[in-house]
Amino acid sequence: MDTSESSTEPQTPDPVTTDPPRRGWRRWAMDTRPLHIPAYRRLWSSTIVTAVGSQLTAVAVPKQIYDITGSSAWVGAASLAGLLPLIVFALWGGAVADSMDRRKLLLITNTGIAVTSLLFWLQAVTGLESVAVLMALLAMQQAFWGLNAPARNASIARLVPEGQLPAANALGSTVMQTGQVVGPLLAGALIPVIGLPELYLIDALALCVTVWAVYRLPSLPPLAGATTRRAGVREIAEGFRYISMHKVLLLSFLADIIAMVFGMPRALFPQLAAETYGSYGEGLALGLLFASIPIGAVLGGLFSGTFSRARRHGVMVIGAVVAWGLAITGFGLSGNLWVAAACLAVAGVADMVSMVFRGAILLSAATDEMRGRMQGVFTVVVAGGPRLADVLHGTAGSAFGPRAAVAGGGLLVVAVMLALAAAVPALRRYRV
Repeated sequence: MDTSESSTEPQTPDPVTTDPPRRGWRRWAMDTRPLHIPAYRRLWSSTIVTAVGSQLTAVAVPKQIYDITGSSAWVGAASLAGLLPLIVFALWGGAVADSMDRRKLLLITNTGIAVTSLLFWLQAVTGLESVAVLMALLAMQQAFWGLNAPARNASIARLVPEGQLPAANALGSTVMQTGQVVGPLLAGALIPVIGLPELYLIDALALCVTVWAVYRLPSLPPLAGATTRRAGVREIAEGFRYISMHKVLLLSFLADIIAMVFGMPRALFPQLAAETYGSYGEGLALGLLFASIPIGAVLGGLFSGTFSRARRHGVMVIGAVVAWGLAITGFGLSGNLWVAAACLAVAGVADMVSMVFRGAILLSAATDEMRGRMQGVFTVVVAGGPRLADVLHGTAGSAFGPRAAVAGGGLLVVAVMLALAAAVPALRRYRV
């Protein structure tokens, strides 16, 4: 059935059909079956455009702030200015996504993000040069994003069969990681040619494509029989109680916190590029360190064909987090730039695997009426973990040296994840 027209009835995917087994190299290649579903294909296609466009703005905002102030401290302050709205509105957005038509919420929030990008362009093209305005717009953008992400992610389980959730997550994650590689490179190439304000305008136009794609999705109201609720503090608290009563969900969040807080060393990349790998050229080293994890994640996504055949999703998460920790440890111990980049790329593959199966667990283990709130917490964890890691690794790097801090963090990831898996068996026993 073609789902190009909106409907008033909730849409559920057709039952999983028996596909012929994939043989040879195709067993390893990305599983694209979810793209055969028109509604999911529209959602995914819009992500291709916005994954790159959002990175243009992500580069333009700190660049403009630095141009105005000449201070990296202001750049860091702007990043923190967007964190609180993201946390608050992601938690509230999860509750909203469980109480209203998710398609309608996506239309509202994507339109809001597009308008914000247009305002970014207006302030830049008029030469306003106000850091306060930039920080206010960034806070507004992150608030809309916090409302958008839970609804977007929770909708996937209504568009594809359960057996294809890992494949759908791999497709989406690969696009986002590709955007993190291509977007900054494209921004760096375009700024000297067309100027910084136009980056905001390109992002705004790209978001119009997303709004059109969402408009063509089927209606996604709460399922028949779901309790009618409002989206308030009580509903947000219900989400946290739900997590506490379902150990596999709690452990999936803890796995990501362990990996990111103890094992994300990006705050030390500038120091490592200058001191450890300076002989290779500081600029080359810094660019390679920042690009290696996303590149590894993209490669992991391109060869994710086996994900759909995995049934022990909990074991996959545990193994991926341990592999991440070992790869980060290898990065910390390496004095050779190319070996270090290879270790980070392996870490990127592990992060992709962890991301895919944690996402699949959230979508399959939670009921539909709770999926929005679970995705809201997921958004907060994904956004907050690396920022906490920046503080932890920056402090540890100053105290013990950057390489010791990185290697120690990687070993800590392995030890804590294995101890948690041994002490609480719910995650390693979880399967679909």
